[in-house]
Amino acid sequence: MPHRPPLNQVLADNPEFDVVVIGGGITGAGIAREAAGSGLRTLLVEQQDFAWGTSSRSSKMVHGGLRYLGSGQPGLAREALRERERLLQEAPGLIDPMPFVMPHYRGRFPGPRLFQLLLRVYDYLGKRQTRRFLHPAESLNWVPALNTRSLLGASVFADGVTDDARLVLRVLSEAREDGAVCRNYTRAVDIRRRDGRVTGVSLQDVLDNQQFDVKSPLVINATGAWGGLPKENGECPDGLTIRPLRGSHLVLPWQRLPVTCAVSLLHPEDGRPVFAFPWQGTTVLGTTDLDHNENLAREPAISATEVDYLLQIAARLFPSRGISQQDIVSTWSGVRPVVTDGTGKSPSKENREHTITADQGLVTIAGGKLTTFRQIAREALSLGIGSDNPRELRSASAAVFRPVPELPRPTTLTHLAWHRLRGCYGPDLPALLDEPDLTPVPGTDLRWAELTFACKTEQVVHLDDLLLRRTRFGLILPDGGERLLPQLREQCQPVLGWSDQQWIDEVNRYRHLYREAYSATPWQEARHDR
Repeated sequence: MPHRPPLNQVLADNPEFDVVVIGGGITGAGIAREAAGSGLRTLLVEQQDFAWGTSSRSSKMVHGGLRYLGSGQPGLAREALRERERLLQEAPGLIDPMPFVMPHYRGRFPGPRLFQLLLRVYDYLGKRQTRRFLHPAESLNWVPALNTRSLLGASVFADGVTDDARLVLRVLSEAREDGAVCRNYTRAVDIRRRDGRVTGVSLQDVLDNQQFDVKSPLVINATGAWGGLPKENGECPDGLTIRPLRGSHLVLPWQRLPVTCAVSLLHPEDGRPVFAFPWQGTTVLGTTDLDHNENLAREPAISATEVDYLLQIAARLFPSRGISQQDIVSTWSGVRPVVTDGTGKSPSKENREHTITADQGLVTIAGGKLTTFRQIAREALSLGIGSDNPRELRSASAAVFRPVPELPRPTTLTHLAWHRLRGCYGPDLPALLDEPDLTPVPGTDLRWAELTFACKTEQVVHLDDLLLRRTRFGLILPDGGERLLPQLREQCQPVLGWSDQQWIDEVNRYRHLYREAYSATPWQEARHDR
């Protein structure tokens, strides 16, 4: 398989590391980036695919957490706003500003005065003024299909939006550039200790069951909702309890709900903010927030109740559009790793701050936000290394992302496509441009070159790795891109080195996963009953 040699071949020369990171989501990737950038010999392993869990199924928002500020968590909001600004400056095209519009209706919370006061504090903490107030007529200029009944106006502010899976992949690429070894489909089966102190990890390649032991005085568990590995069922050490919460989203054709900014309203059922926002040529509705009691080893999926919940807010915000289940292109559901105190709060009332614990060389991270991945990584590494260790982390001001090479824009690429490719691939951009086909995949701004580049360099093991995480092909095209599979086969099967039977098996696997976890038809209740 291209660029994924056997486990013993990778590790045999030097099976000793300064730090082993378990978990290949954004938190694990951030730890690998900071560790390798600090000169630590670093190994990252992920038992599924990179970004398989929460980090490919988030709401795609890079934000300061206005809701957290409103619930009395200014420290979390301040930290997230600082990180938001760093990311916007370092990786334009991967993380971009997005205006948010909150309409205000007579007799409904929040009123415009209160919300503008909250935004004033938000802008102050973020050290950038983005807020403004729109009168009803101005609101329609921003959101033409908006419900105007009892409309008092709208508040505007700005945050950021990203492709979360590509964010993980670019951070991993930066870590590898500094020497980190990063492997997907590699399971940590045992934490090795001597006299209670961590000495290493036993690993198993999921594909061929090959096992290998590595030595390390520091292991960082960044497995999110799957916390506490190699324990099961989301249990964490040191008395921490993870409460897995599911957030689900609907993907709609942009033509059916054309928005150019994020539009939000508090849901009448539970008062949660729900958003409609543009993403990769589609419009996304999300998110829900409820307990996820399913088996965490299975792909989470939306329920019929969640579909109704999200369509209800679409009807409130955009009644003239008549959005229904027939309009849904795809869905996705992610599991948030929230630390709970067990007091029985509703999901939306749970604290979103992260917790980090240490136990003689085993550091465990629970909770956290996508936006603050760098800060969480540095906290975990500092705790794991210890204050008496001569090894130090690189400067807190050091950039996460290296500069993008200055290259002329190919004439076959639009300015918007060039902006996105520069952000998503960074220093790997020259290699991407060496791919033979820069033409767009029909119905998307995605380029065929991105698919073949991923097959060659990004540890694609299964077809769903390619279509749901390396690219978002399967989320933004009807039926998961079914009609383009023959063309995809022509482009990618030779690069992957798959036999005809392997291609058929992978297509069948992908169709099954898509039908169960990403299609417009809710499968959650049916799966739960089986």
